[in-house]
Order: sequence, then C-alpha cells, then structure tokens
Amino acid sequence: MSERIETARQFIEAVPHSRALGMRISEIADGVAELQLPYDARLVGDPETGVIHGGAVSALMDTTCGAAVMSHPGHSGTTATIDLRIDYMRPATPGQTITTRAECYHVTRSVAFVRATATDDDTQRPVATATGAFTVEGPK
Repeated sequence: MSERIETARQFIEAVPHSRALGMRISEIADGVAELQLPYDARLVGDPETGVIHGGAVSALMDTTCGAAVMSHPGHSGTTATIDLRIDYMRPATPGQTITTRAECYHVTRSVAFVRATATDDDTQRPVATATGAFTVEGPK
C-alpha cells in the first residue's frame, strides 16, 4: 500500500465523527474510496420507520469523498470540503449497512472533483448520490 493511501486510511480512522458513527473503510485505492456505515439504532432519524437519519448518510458521503481525494495520485496532504451536493433518492432500508463509493475524477492545482453513490443491499437503486469539490494543497 502506498504511503498516500495509508495516510488517507489513518486520517479517516482518526476522524472523531467517523469513529462515533461506526464508519468502516472497505476499500481505498488511487482516487477511489469505499466506506460503510453499519445499521445502528442510535442513528435512526424516524423511530416509526427505523430509517437512518440523512445527516449520518451525509457524513458518510462527505468522509468517503474526502478519502477519495486524499488517495488520488495527483494530491498529497489533507483536504476539506468546498462544496458537496447530495441528492437523496430513497430511504435506506432499516437494518442494512449503507455503503458509499467515491471517485476523485479530476484534480487541479487547488480543487479536486468527486462523485459518489450510496447504496444499501439493493445496489441497483441508490440511496443517494453526491458530487463535490474539495481543497487540495498546491505543489510544494
């Protein structure tokens, strides 16, 4: 594993909200990250339906996008969210793990562009999609 990818992994594992929400890294590669959010009753937004709160899904998608930027070969160092648009397609099915896969598809001197999809067990019908822009450090 490259040092850049290991740095991204360590950063994500050290983020307090990632640990508090129980996020797990399932894949990190060059410009790609996949994180999972296991179902947890503490994260339910609607007790009548048992659906996970959209804020937890948003945090998962933001964190996954940041990990994709940090693991991109054209970037080194940390990153921060400039803009993140999330389109919620449907509620995640109660009891199922939510998985977000993000790809950093373009990096300039100061901005990285990312897109992501969140799914539960039904991988053909996304729970949410996202597009975003993140900071990158300039050349040193």
